[in-house]
Amino acid sequence: MRKNIFIPVVILSFILSCTLFSCKKTAQNSTKIVFDSIVVKEQIPLLETNDTTLPFADIKISFTYPVEFGNKEDLARLQQIFIGTFFNSLHLDTLSPQEAVNAYVSDYKEEYKSLSNTYYSEISRLPKGEMPMWYWYYMYNTNKVMFQNDSLLSYAIEYSDYTGGAHGSYRITYANIDLGKLVTVSEEDIFIPNYKKPLTEIIINRLMDHYNVSVPDSLISLGFFNLDEVFPNNNFWLDNEGIHYSFNQYEIAPYSMGVINVDIPYGDLSAVLKPENVTQKFFLNSGHR
Repeated sequence: MRKNIFIPVVILSFILSCTLFSCKKTAQNSTKIVFDSIVVKEQIPLLETNDTTLPFADIKISFTYPVEFGNKEDLARLQQIFIGTFFNSLHLDTLSPQEAVNAYVSDYKEEYKSLSNTYYSEISRLPKGEMPMWYWYYMYNTNKVMFQNDSLLSYAIEYSDYTGGAHGSYRITYANIDLGKLVTVSEEDIFIPNYKKPLTEIIINRLMDHYNVSVPDSLISLGFFNLDEVFPNNNFWLDNEGIHYSFNQYEIAPYSMGVINVDIPYGDLSAVLKPENVTQKFFLNSGHR
């Protein structure tokens, strides 16, 4: 593992879009992937001072990315997908992994330090001796492989951060890569047209089984929001057993319930799977690890 220590960082909130990876290309060489990691651990002071009792942002980034795969063009494309999904940024996926990390950290540092403009005015309004604790930020970002075989790579990107307010937040997103075409896989690649309503019913049924209730409205009494807010969200990963959805905090339930995971075996999806969907290519006659 290669460890790089930097001095900046900041959290960019962009929505992951599958259109980011629309170019289609076929990987002709070996699908063996060798990974490396870039690790950043840094405390960024809000103010230009060495006083460690004053606010700072604690940053930890562990970015795992491919360093060997197919030919040079294939590797560049795979790295582009990893960078684009990890940093949720359209302008970073054209950079090398190291350059992308440097730019991400630099942007975070600039945005965090801009808060110093309001720090002194806020502290002046507090009782003497008190400090505005909401200026102590943190950001912990990492990624990990969930499933890999010769045709498919599914991985998770985890974000934990605090940017003021009552508490921090945690969220997880997934990317699924067709290693033959080097494109990301979406729900539309797997399911028939007009799949959302029947798939929603399957998700709700799986939630009912998990929480041991017999009617959908019972989920509301357990803390879930209106069931109209439960629907396929394209945030899933795949393996040889099924599709695994995650609904992040506040998406279908309150913060206190955390991330809601829904695992659906392929057998439960037969009515909505395309006749020749990509999962057949990924899991028929393909070794996994």
